[in-house]
Order: sequence, then structure tokens, then C-alpha cells
Amino acid sequence: MSAPEQLPEIDNGLLRFLTCGSVDDGKSTLIGRLLFDTKTILADTMNAIEKTSAKRGMTAVDLSLLTDGLQAEREQGITIDVAYRYFTTGRRKYIIADAPGHEQYTRNMVTAASTANLAIILIDARKGVLTQTRRHSYLASLVGIPHLLVAVNKMDLVDYDEATFERIKADYLAFAGQLGIKDVRFIPISALAGDMIVDRGERLPWYAGPTLLEILEAAPAAHTEQAEDFRFPVQFVCRPHDSANPELHDYRGFMGRVESGEIAIGDAVTVLPSGASSKVKAISLGSDQLERAIHEQSVTLLLEDEIDISRGDMIVKTVEAPSAIKQIDATVCWLSETPMSPARTYLVRHTTREAKAKIAKIDYRLDVNTLEQQPVTSLAMNDIARITLKLAQPIVADPYRANRATGAFIIIDESTNNTVGAGMIG
Repeated sequence: MSAPEQLPEIDNGLLRFLTCGSVDDGKSTLIGRLLFDTKTILADTMNAIEKTSAKRGMTAVDLSLLTDGLQAEREQGITIDVAYRYFTTGRRKYIIADAPGHEQYTRNMVTAASTANLAIILIDARKGVLTQTRRHSYLASLVGIPHLLVAVNKMDLVDYDEATFERIKADYLAFAGQLGIKDVRFIPISALAGDMIVDRGERLPWYAGPTLLEILEAAPAAHTEQAEDFRFPVQFVCRPHDSANPELHDYRGFMGRVESGEIAIGDAVTVLPSGASSKVKAISLGSDQLERAIHEQSVTLLLEDEIDISRGDMIVKTVEAPSAIKQIDATVCWLSETPMSPARTYLVRHTTREAKAKIAKIDYRLDVNTLEQQPVTSLAMNDIARITLKLAQPIVADPYRANRATGAFIIIDESTNNTVGAGMIG
């Protein structure tokens, strides 16, 4: 047996990852095994699933119950909604999203994938690459998940056969090449028996690569792989009124979250869509004063000049300023049971800004199983399509591939205030 593959240095940042694949490929069991083998299950939770497993007549604990929390899921033995779980190994923190496998829950999978930095695509070793495997791989690619890990599960049911694993790997690579998927890795596992999840086990001596947990520990965190432009959507303008403290009369702080990039005191900034310019005077995080703020920090910025700024405006570095646009071409997943109507007016919510919008055209609906482009005049629930939207007010956006935070938006029904669609610009 060859020496195990050398892993890159670990980045201890939070990793959000998604598990997906066909129905009954073992997604929930895999997550349960991860939680169980990393010893992150509370005693009362373990007692509850032991009792439920016993009621079902099982001789062993059903680890899938750790994620299949909805009563309907437990009764049917399938995952319907997205189940989120948090755990830590002491070396890294994780948020796991367990996506449903059924085609009618495509919207749930897209929602879960939108914040993930890695996706685990599970494949049943007995069945190989299925239509739903291709569909979920395409959706993961569509929403910009940069790293895919194909886990060939249930190797215990094919006698841990290396040839079976290699055949599935070749089939998947042929499909991935058609989609342009580049960063994909493969690992043979048995979620039920625990082989190659946290511990290597003794039944896969022909596999020299890292375990699944080792791959997760070494995976890059979000915002760490390339330099990003600074984007700061303003959520709230803070103007305190305290008669006992006259110094606060001139205080104007712009509160929000750094969606990408970083900013430092003295940096030149531009406020969009107005185009007004200034420099950063101070940065505060609660009561702490910072010299610099980075991605995903919620901070307050003070500028050197008095500028009219309100919620929905975007503060960017002057040298990195994007354009404000009133028309967007986007890929949209329709989430509502009420079909999309080009005759209606919707609200587009992009970062902290809202704008009324009309559907200018629907280019095509995409069949996610065959990747065929179909002409349509409306969209039904779970449909994915290319559309053009015309906005009443401009938004400051980036292509989704360049910036997932400022390249994404949701569509809201004005009459019900329900979210009816999710889109990716570009």
C-alpha cells in the first residue's frame, strides 16, 4: 500500500459544506456518522435516537435521525427540508447543510448550496452515477460552489471493490467535463460502517488518499482563495441624539456587514449609486476601534466628509467601484407554488437595497436532468431559467461568479411579501 497523500496546511476558518445526491444514497447517515465519530453528539440526543431506532426494530442506532429532524421525514425515511447542523473538531468549525434528494425539492437544494464552499456528492456504489447525481452536481456548479467531493458510499455492499470505485470515478469525470467542473475529488466510503469517514478502517487498503474528515479539515474557507473587491452594503445610519454629549451631534456612522474584501482607515471610498467620494475616518466593532475590517465582520464606518447616505447604498473602494445597473440578466430558481407572471411587478431585494422589477423576457427554462434549454412563457415551482429583469431603481451588483454576495438577489411578491425566487447575476 502506498503512503497516504500529503495534505496542505489547514486553514482553521469556518467551513460551510453541503451534502447532496440521489435519494437513499446515505446523506443523513454520513452526517450522523461524522457527528458520532467526532464525538459531538449530546448524550440526550443520542438517547433519543437510540429509542427511535429501537421502535423501528433496528439492532443498531440509525445515525440518519440526527439530521432527519422533521416528523414527516422520520416517518418516510427521506429528507424533505434542508437540515443544518453545526459541529467542531477542535481544529475547525463546520456548518453542514443536508439537502433533499427528490427533484421536487430542487429549491431547497439551491437555497442550501448558496452559502456552501464545498459540496459532498454522494453516490451509491451499487447504482453508480444517476440522473439526480448529475442534477445536483449541475446545481452545485450553478450556484458557484468551488470545491466538489464525490463520495462513493455503501462500499460495504460491493465488497469494497476497487474496480467499482474506479468505474464510477471515470463515469463522473466524463460528465463533469461537459459542465466544466474542475476541482473535483473522489473518496470511497461506508457511512454505515464508518470506513474512511473519520477513521480509515481496515477494509479499503487500496485507497491511499485522505479520509473525508481530513479533506474537510484542509478545505479552503470562504473568501480565502483570491483577492476580493471591498463591498459594504449600508444597513443602518447611526445618528445618536444625546443632549448630555454634544460631541455626538456630528456623529454619523454607517453600519453594515463587510460582504467581501477589506477596508482600512484612510482608504478612499465611493458611495453608490450617488458616486460621492470620501475617505474612511474610523472603523468600530461594538466598543472596539479597528484599524482594518475584513469580510463577514459587522462594523460601523465613519467617513471624513458629510455625505447623504441611506440604507441600501453601497460603500466600495474608489479603485474597485462597479457600475450601478437597472437591467440584469440572471439565472433564477423559482421558489413559489404560484407561477411567475411576466405581467406582474415584483420586488428585487439585492443586499440591503430593494427595487421594483418587471420580467423583461424569459430566455429559456433549463431541464436540470438533461440540461436541455426549453422555451417557456412562465415559470413553475422549482424551475430554473435564464431571464432578464428591468428595475425601477439601480442596484450595485457584480457577476455572481466574481462575488456571490453582491451577485445574488431574491424576488419578492409585493402582495404577500413572500420570497418567490432566487437569482444569480451574470
